[in-house]
Amino acid sequence: MARYINNVFGFYPHNISLFQLAFTHKSMCHNKVGDITVNNERLEYLGDAILSSIVAEYLFKKYPTKQEGFLTEMRSKIVSRASLNKLSVKLGFDTMVSYVKPHDKHSKFRSIGGNAFEAFTGAIFLDRGYDFTKKIIVDRIIRIHLDIDDIEKNEVNFKSRLLEWAQKEKHHVEFKQNGTKGEGFDKLYKIQVIVDDKEYGNAVDYSIKGAEQLAAEKTWHLMEEENQEN
Repeated sequence: MARYINNVFGFYPHNISLFQLAFTHKSMCHNKVGDITVNNERLEYLGDAILSSIVAEYLFKKYPTKQEGFLTEMRSKIVSRASLNKLSVKLGFDTMVSYVKPHDKHSKFRSIGGNAFEAFTGAIFLDRGYDFTKKIIVDRIIRIHLDIDDIEKNEVNFKSRLLEWAQKEKHHVEFKQNGTKGEGFDKLYKIQVIVDDKEYGNAVDYSIKGAEQLAAEKTWHLMEEENQEN
């Protein structure tokens, strides 16, 4: 693992156990220290915040004349689960993560790579600090693996767009979880979007974030159709 990290990111970890943890999916539930399950969820939480901060600063400097709405949407696109999942495949994370394959062959962990990338970011932060992490993310990830101009043109974060519209136009948007389907690591989450007490798009996905994005996209298109009819 240390050699992989050096080959891809250009450094050797000080504390390799942090990175081993970053690549341990929650399905490895048999890994425990006392009553604590050892997986990458806590590192994922930390890495999410660090990554968001680094990307926000990068975009702020790259686009000195752009307004808050543009910067917020661009950040959401870059750190979206879909974007991080694609990035993780390019980096070979799918071969590094330890996880238990679902019993249902049709099921899959759609966000396993993106989650691991966030956890990996958290591991770098704990191992080397914020400035070092920022340098790795900007120099080794954003500038090499992400086409910012292409992301700006093509990829849309509908949840971010919907929430921004609601805030600007003084509407209330709720992402309501309507239960789950399945059990264990094959669990599907059901999300319903409600705008001003009116039900709009609903969706099902293996993660809450994924279901929210799908439901937001359906809602956005439904609202566009309503506006065309009026």
